[in-house]
Amino acid sequence: MDRTFCALGSWLAALGVAAGAFGAHALKGRLSPEMLGVFETGVHYHLIHALALIGAAWACGRWAFRLPVAAGWFFVSGIVLFSGSLYALALTGERWLGAVTPFGGVAFLAGWVCLALGVTRRRGGVS
Repeated sequence: MDRTFCALGSWLAALGVAAGAFGAHALKGRLSPEMLGVFETGVHYHLIHALALIGAAWACGRWAFRLPVAAGWFFVSGIVLFSGSLYALALTGERWLGAVTPFGGVAFLAGWVCLALGVTRRRGGVS
């Protein structure tokens, strides 16, 4: 999983940079300042968690426990749900999409908890 998560994290980071550039250049002036801020929040969390996914990849290669793998999938899910819903909300104005965003936030939190527990776990339990 370490190579998979590293590659996926790298691709997601590239996509996050592209989304940021798209927001800064193509959407500025087309979206209200409020919706542009929503889009930028999506980009911010997208990029942070693409890097977190690369960190999970490192943890998967270093420690052979299931929790870093779970963390990686939670980070991927969080990017899709949290950032994806904010991108869609900003671009369409459909307010109901904001109801999806908290599920992505919970996925991010679960990813960080799994990563923390996964790197502190020993064969006999949590250190």
